[in-house]
Amino acid sequence: MSKNIAVSVQHVSKDFRLPHERADTVKSLFINPFNKNRKKFETQHALRDISFDIPKGEFFGIVGRNGSGKSTLLKIIAGIYLPTQGNLRVNGRLVPFIELGVGFNPELTGRENAYLNGALMGFSKKEVDVKYRDIVSFAELERFMDQKLKNYSSGMQVRLAFSVATILAESDILLIDEVLAVGDADFQRKCFEYFRRLKKNKKTVIFVSHDMNAIRDYCDRAILIDNSRVIATGTSAKVAREYDKLFLNSSEDVDSKGKKQNRWGNKALRYTEVGCDPVVTIDSKTLRVTTKLRVNEDMDEGLFGFSVKNSSDVLVLGTNTQLKNKRLKNLKKGEIIELNWTIPNIFGDGEYFINVSAETIAATPCDWWDEAAHFRVAKNTPTGMITYPLMELEAFRNSERI
Repeated sequence: MSKNIAVSVQHVSKDFRLPHERADTVKSLFINPFNKNRKKFETQHALRDISFDIPKGEFFGIVGRNGSGKSTLLKIIAGIYLPTQGNLRVNGRLVPFIELGVGFNPELTGRENAYLNGALMGFSKKEVDVKYRDIVSFAELERFMDQKLKNYSSGMQVRLAFSVATILAESDILLIDEVLAVGDADFQRKCFEYFRRLKKNKKTVIFVSHDMNAIRDYCDRAILIDNSRVIATGTSAKVAREYDKLFLNSSEDVDSKGKKQNRWGNKALRYTEVGCDPVVTIDSKTLRVTTKLRVNEDMDEGLFGFSVKNSSDVLVLGTNTQLKNKRLKNLKKGEIIELNWTIPNIFGDGEYFINVSAETIAATPCDWWDEAAHFRVAKNTPTGMITYPLMELEAFRNSERI
């Protein structure tokens, strides 16, 4: 394995033997000692031929529906399970955040559990002493550390477990499973900041989540597992789109040139037109995106949005009617909805694509259309930055304007 690779998974498969009937007691053995079903097993293929490499310093995402095989893969990477076939190599010390709070004792105080968990992670009392204040501060549990854990709410327990794990973690590779769901909004913001520090410090992170916004924001690359196999790999944005499609009906629509559109949804709301200015120059102060939709089913309220991405599949900006406080309620079948968005010209040179979405207020996708329109920006200012808003500069030499 190359020294630049942190984790290498090659052709890994995992099978479990599921007995059709099991004798749990001595009594059941004597009642029917000749039951042939006790010797019959069914093989469950939890993972099939999984392969990928994670370079050092990469933020790598693993996504998939419940039961797809994600948890089994995590436990193989963490060393909890051994693969039935294939090889796994880890280059460096790996700390898994899979089961936060494992080893906590509800009869002990928060303080005692922090030291107990630190000891389970291999730290001495003196080492935990040095970091104890940071653990308490991060968890925001200063007033509760001398209370028994059984009196904590579930959120408080997870916050303490996450704080102990993150503050004490001294590793090359972190395996993180759905930790952004812990705590209230303020604590989640701390988790986000912690993730940003990990990314800035080039830590190797394997991140598992059902939150596709988090996958897009943090992960450099990702894989999608379904039915025990990897069905998509690539940029986080690409894999997040493929994950969303698992829950939707894909459309077979084609455009005027016969090209299949990257579009999916239940069609209760349907875009009929999406347009924009084809070229944006330095003289253009704004970009106008025009959309028209048809309502195909009555609904209480619709939610409409758009986003803009560059040619590297990186999202630049986006919003929706809910964020703009424009509520479209009591939609009736046959109605036509027109939405026109005006965007300030902040774009750098290059080609950009517009994605549009329409869904119910309950977040059921009706029409998600990737690359519904595109435009080119020509400012003759190749800065290498994603955005390049109009900026002014004043300069002085010896207090005189130049």
